[in-house]
Amino acid sequence: MEENKLVRALRVTLRLLALGLAMAGVFVVSFLITLSMKTDNPGEVLRIMFSTKSQVNAPTPKPKPKVEEKISDEPKEEPPSDEKTEPEEESEPEEEHSIDPKWAQKLERLKSIRAAVDEKIQNREHYVPLEEIPRSLRQAIVAVEDSRFYSHKGFDPEGIARATVVNVEAGQIEEGGSTITQQLVKNLFLSQEQSFTRKLEEIFLAIKIEKNFTKDEILELYLNTIYFGSGFYGVYDASMGYFGKEPWELTLAESTMLAGLPQAPSVYSPYVDFMAAKKRQLTVIQAMVRAKVLTEREAERARVDSIYLVEDAGGYMSND
Repeated sequence: MEENKLVRALRVTLRLLALGLAMAGVFVVSFLITLSMKTDNPGEVLRIMFSTKSQVNAPTPKPKPKVEEKISDEPKEEPPSDEKTEPEEESEPEEEHSIDPKWAQKLERLKSIRAAVDEKIQNREHYVPLEEIPRSLRQAIVAVEDSRFYSHKGFDPEGIARATVVNVEAGQIEEGGSTITQQLVKNLFLSQEQSFTRKLEEIFLAIKIEKNFTKDEILELYLNTIYFGSGFYGVYDASMGYFGKEPWELTLAESTMLAGLPQAPSVYSPYVDFMAAKKRQLTVIQAMVRAKVLTEREAERARVDSIYLVEDAGGYMSND
């Protein structure tokens, strides 16, 4: 019996890996075709995408000065020629290589990813530094949204396979396949369009951000830009809006409820459906136990602790 389960699990894993490789192949081919249609120099685009910050900003080497030839005062005698010289044909101006304006903007963003991120968050109110966000909330977000966050490079095929298995076993969507970095990219730069090209752009931008930001910087950006439902963007607005507290005042129970909202904010918002939010909170707590950042005793306390919502925002509720 145990052997059959092992064989079945191995088959599922192999199929998932094959599916992942096939999808990656389709993504790459689709992207390269689109790239070749949009720009005359796709090689330059790819170079910028995969270059590091130092490579992109490296100074262009200065050309060596030309050595001037000595000009003789004596006129040079040209041999006589019987052939009639025909006027030279004017050469046609070379066709300039142009890049679609939308692609030019995307390339500029890839070249200066830090400047592009700073531009998006510079006017954001109530930006909270990572050290002022409770450790419990940070751990909860990583455990339920992207458990391999600190080991992948922006894109995580293994995480996609694992999330698929978890969701199949649960019979519902409990974990997403996108990394925290990919979600940050979507929040800052991309539309909701569903296409291979947009997905590939998301992956390339995520890789670029991973090369230019530390993991803690990425997590801080994510927590300050993610949508928590009920009109609350960022951890500060969500903490004040739901619980009437500064982020650093959140309890473990409140942190785990907040961490469950980004997956489906319109569904899990406690002002929309408190019981759905509570059920999602239990999923977050279990993910933290699996990640070994919570003991069973701490998890049980988080499950039973009361949660009170701000009255004037959506009514007073608790899980008492």
